[in-house]
Amino acid sequence: MSGQRRYFRVTRAERSAIERALDGREGARSIARDLGRSASSVSEEVRRNRTVAKGPDKGGRVGEVPDDACRRLTRWPWTCNGCRYRRYHCARRWRCEYSAARAQRLSDALRSDARRGVDMGEAEAGMALATIRSDIARGLSPAQIARARTDGLGMSASTIYRWVEAGYGGMSNAELRRKVGYKARRHGVRATPTAHGPERSYEAFSALPEEERACACEMDTVVGRSADTRCVLTLYLRPARFQLAMCLPEKTSGAVAAALDSLEAALGREGFQRLFGLLLTDNGTEFADTSAIEASRDGGRARTRVYYCDVRMSQQKARCERNHVELRKLLPKGRGIPFDLLDDHDMACVMGELDSEPRPSLGGLTPVAMLRAAYGPLAEDLMDALGVEDVPYEELDLTLRAVEAERRERGEAPLL
Repeated sequence: MSGQRRYFRVTRAERSAIERALDGREGARSIARDLGRSASSVSEEVRRNRTVAKGPDKGGRVGEVPDDACRRLTRWPWTCNGCRYRRYHCARRWRCEYSAARAQRLSDALRSDARRGVDMGEAEAGMALATIRSDIARGLSPAQIARARTDGLGMSASTIYRWVEAGYGGMSNAELRRKVGYKARRHGVRATPTAHGPERSYEAFSALPEEERACACEMDTVVGRSADTRCVLTLYLRPARFQLAMCLPEKTSGAVAAALDSLEAALGREGFQRLFGLLLTDNGTEFADTSAIEASRDGGRARTRVYYCDVRMSQQKARCERNHVELRKLLPKGRGIPFDLLDDHDMACVMGELDSEPRPSLGGLTPVAMLRAAYGPLAEDLMDALGVEDVPYEELDLTLRAVEAERRERGEAPLL
């Protein structure tokens, strides 16, 4: 054959050709010439991937054949293929044959086994596992670890997932929130029109130009225990994927309006309109007073426009809901965290950790970096007003420990 071969392993088609040639009693050199390979390669392929047709370990790969075996099994053709006594008249205790299908399966299994385990030294593997365990314990995903640890680990997210699933270093899938943290989807729920009228419906929102919808802010609330008065207002800025979290003294429309008033006071009306000029929220009672939400604090013209999702269709503001999964890493649901003890300092800590998290969907950038790139000085004004700090990757802790550590520094009582 002319030119350089790009694929050196024996292919499935070549194995089929070898099987036919063996049945036709052709020699190794003749087969090799037809395939454009060396005779030694053809001979080694047949010897390595022949299987036992009669004798111990029938169906398995052949090891060493006994001394009293037929001479065909100790040299070319290494098998009973092409022998006139193969089917019925051979009294030999050992028989071997070459099957293209079985040879392909044996070759695939050998290649798969060669890739199992960890391809590094014991000390290097130990350091890599310690790094992965540490980052997963801080609430980071394998995708984030792979991007942030390119120089140190040099492995893909899928490799980290496989290591965790295989149980290396005592890890398990139970430590990965995405593996165990979702409930089964409910089907058959029909959308109900919003009570705020068609002009504020999700259909009306969907009719807006695409560039307006892309700059919208999704608004929602997160609650703690049923006995708590306080709750958390979340505002998700679509362009930067940056989520604000603000403490509300109560879950009422007045508290929501007051929180928005504080943002307008810190940013000015023009800055507020640039960030929060279009709001998409659900039909909760805390968002029922549309006029209070839209009206500027100085009594002038409206500062924003509000649209409402269809009833029981929270997926219409799916990005905000999805980001609540990250927020719940810091304020886990079901742990009995008293939201009545939360204050603005705690929310600043939550936002700092949450928005400093590198996102694979942003090419490894953080929401803080995206906010600064999109809004410049206005982003700094917003972060200063809320006390949000950019947390380095090495210091990220997306668990309740981050909030508790911040409270200890301020001399506050722990949440749990």
